[in-house]
Amino acid sequence: MTFIVLAFLFALVNASSWIQYPPNGFATMTHYDLPSGYIASCACTGKSTNYPTSAMNQMAFGSAVAYGSACGKCFNLTLLNTFLSDPPFYPPTSKSIVVKVTDLCPLSTTGWCNATQEGPNQAGNYLNFDLAYPSSAIPDDFFPSNASLYGYTDFGVWNISYQSVDCSNWAGWKDEGALGSVTNLGPESACCPDNPSGNVNDTCPSYSDHNGIAPDTRTSGSPSTISSSGLFVLSVSLLTVYTLL
Repeated sequence: MTFIVLAFLFALVNASSWIQYPPNGFATMTHYDLPSGYIASCACTGKSTNYPTSAMNQMAFGSAVAYGSACGKCFNLTLLNTFLSDPPFYPPTSKSIVVKVTDLCPLSTTGWCNATQEGPNQAGNYLNFDLAYPSSAIPDDFFPSNASLYGYTDFGVWNISYQSVDCSNWAGWKDEGALGSVTNLGPESACCPDNPSGNVNDTCPSYSDHNGIAPDTRTSGSPSTISSSGLFVLSVSLLTVYTLL
């Protein structure tokens, strides 16, 4: 059964085009655990985890593994309302955060990262930002709640608005050690631009499509390398998928 599901997902990737999304729009937001210092799919430096980062759903990320066109991009994300709670919760004050995309959220048959060019996720959105949270870079009370009404504090899924922004707005911008990719991997397997503009000289191609050589984005700050096991270049969620093989 596991083989059939994985075969379906790989066929879906091959049959689908990457999602082309506008610079500003609406999306869903979830969150996932990313250990401090972890080297995720784009191979951005471990120090990038000291600042707000996010994974993006695979078909918008632009690759099924390693780096895609979304790597290094920065977005301002604003909470609108909860999706699953009844009634929806609308926060009394607006909360926003600027994140840098460093990871991918794998395509699935269900869930919030399953949008393709042919159809959105169950909230009607083609983008999902999977925020690395909890994180020392994000206040514990970033996600507002009303425990007395709902009986819990983590709503799980939020409707949000997003705006593409210059990465100079990201909290890690002035920390050279948080910018770029790890030093012991070259463009053949790592790509994390400081501030991608869409130009081939500063934007990652799709690793899955093998459609070009990535720019050399190795950090000019303090050395940042991958653990000797080599597994840390993969995202937490991808490791989960591969474990099923």
